[in-house]
Amino acid sequence: MTNSALPQSSDQLFGDLFIDVQLGHVFADSKTFVDCTPKRDPAEIIAQYQIQKIQPDFDLSAFVYACFNEPEKIGDKYISDTSISTVEHINRLWDHLTRPADGEPVTGSSRIPLPHPYVVPGGRFREIFYWDTYFTMLGLKEAGRVDLIRDMLDNFAFLIDEFGFIPNGNRTYFMSRSQPPFFALMVELLADATGPETWETYKPQLLREHDFWMQNQEQLLDETTMHSRVAKVAGKYVLNRYWDESAQPRPESYREEVELSHSAEPLGVVPAELYNHIRAACESGWDFSSRWLRDQKTMTSIHTAEIVSVDLNCLLYSLETALHKVTGEPDPEASPNEKFAALSRRRAQAIQEIFWNDDTGFFHDYDAIAGRQTEAITLAGVFPLFFKVATPEQAARVHDLLKADFLQPGGWVTTLHQTGQQWDWPNGWAPLQWVVYQSLLNYGFVETAREGRNRWLDLNDKVFRATGKMMEKYNVVHAAITTGGGEYPNQDGFGWTNGVYLAMDKDLKSERIKERMS
Repeated sequence: MTNSALPQSSDQLFGDLFIDVQLGHVFADSKTFVDCTPKRDPAEIIAQYQIQKIQPDFDLSAFVYACFNEPEKIGDKYISDTSISTVEHINRLWDHLTRPADGEPVTGSSRIPLPHPYVVPGGRFREIFYWDTYFTMLGLKEAGRVDLIRDMLDNFAFLIDEFGFIPNGNRTYFMSRSQPPFFALMVELLADATGPETWETYKPQLLREHDFWMQNQEQLLDETTMHSRVAKVAGKYVLNRYWDESAQPRPESYREEVELSHSAEPLGVVPAELYNHIRAACESGWDFSSRWLRDQKTMTSIHTAEIVSVDLNCLLYSLETALHKVTGEPDPEASPNEKFAALSRRRAQAIQEIFWNDDTGFFHDYDAIAGRQTEAITLAGVFPLFFKVATPEQAARVHDLLKADFLQPGGWVTTLHQTGQQWDWPNGWAPLQWVVYQSLLNYGFVETAREGRNRWLDLNDKVFRATGKMMEKYNVVHAAITTGGGEYPNQDGFGWTNGVYLAMDKDLKSERIKERMS
């Protein structure tokens, strides 16, 4: 599947030093150390550590600061002008969130160099992130930065060519997982701006993206088999789940996950299984949410890898639909495009049969081990509308539930459960605001779509005027200045929030122009 061996991550490279630093609270945020750059060859640092750590006056923090350069927060030094519009602020910020093409690899650094410039989210997120990038691109398109959209697509094509897939981000510690597969939508976005020949340019990488997600499907031999990212469901459908090949604590959250495992073990939870489910949730982008919790409350009940996810399968339906068009010839007997036509039809049928719940009037995830849908009702259930797989009758019922329960003063809330996890009540996130907005427009629920959009834009404006920042997530229930949840403080910057704001604001301004002209 890959052309290059996967590079070593910090835990593999620094061994005991890595463990001691992460468990020793040298940095408040576990991600800081794995993003540090060594000042000397790692082998030399490790040798010195073995000698010095046994000395009675050894200071671990001093050793680390002497041997490593601490990373900066992206955009941290940028001073906002709250007297300007949110749009103007965002457009000024693009250059501060854009990294130039990376140079040669730095020995011991976790960064995987990319050959073209790219936008990072901001704050502690100093690297490109896969699914974030699509929503960032929405804003770049409105800002006229098609060049940067192409650069980032070329970076993802490079990663596919180099490693056989798009990792979570361009860090060594992300190389065991991907993220929601938005690559085809990114190609579509660029094709809309530059012409249909764009599809042909990225055809090889689109095919390899599909290969990655469907890898090992030939090993699905019986009704309940799961392997890698594929699962046999209802004895007849080959569908997908989020997955990670590793069953170790994530290097970037090492201390937090080791501590969680200590509280989980007395409950009979096997640490390796816990770590694997956590990593699978990270591949989903929803890290973390009641959506993945068996009891919808406690982190120790996480079972992500047992869940066949509705949003993921809708994204792969979109990829298969795109591949049908890209590989096509008019005669299906003479072309492999019939393969993808059949796959997309089959997956659309499965989305209807496996994920739709006629009792709740919503699309649910599916627990492959239990053989039934999960109880969680979340915004992931809107993806069938985003890709127009839902029937008009289903869309109407989804709309009614969204309007009754999910629409809050600041936009669409992610789930209806308050757990303290960041992908739960009361938080709203830019990518899901866009998915709901477009989904409702797809089925003619224009008034509700605009109402949710306008509330989200108003909240973004309110927070910007008060803080000078665009945030990673927002408290949409209380339309508050601050929000929380999760393993790290709310981050500002922020790539996908900026992108969705510009795309939505463009629609709002177009509507106002039409109103004035009518």
